[in-house]
Amino acid sequence: MSIRVLIVDQHEQIRRLVRAFLLSEFGFQICGEAVDGYEAIMKAQLLKPDLIVLEVAIPRLNGVEAAPKLRKLLPKTPIILFTLHGSLLEGCDTSEIGVDAVVAKENGMSALGDSVHTLFHLAHPPKVTPLAGRTR
Repeated sequence: MSIRVLIVDQHEQIRRLVRAFLLSEFGFQICGEAVDGYEAIMKAQLLKPDLIVLEVAIPRLNGVEAAPKLRKLLPKTPIILFTLHGSLLEGCDTSEIGVDAVVAKENGMSALGDSVHTLFHLAHPPKVTPLAGRTR
């Protein structure tokens, strides 16, 4: 069974990048996308995703306001804040708003992947390192 993901970001390009990454890296199914907090809540209620990737700076109901509502709606669904505004949340206990992980977009898709691995207890792919000094 594939993990189903709801991506919430107002920028089409970011949603496209996250979608492509989660599909190629993990084989996850993107069950829906939303551009604001209200749409995120509506789609989460309808689609019941296994993971929500949520931006903080979204219109109408921002990610910090939407997260507790999403948590109440889907208490077991992990929520990752994937945001340009991660530094604003430093020192905050984000679990109080229902967020399982905060990933700064400037850290790239690999940081998002690390959070996914941790949340779903997935084995990291083996790191391939060249053998130093190997000769034939």
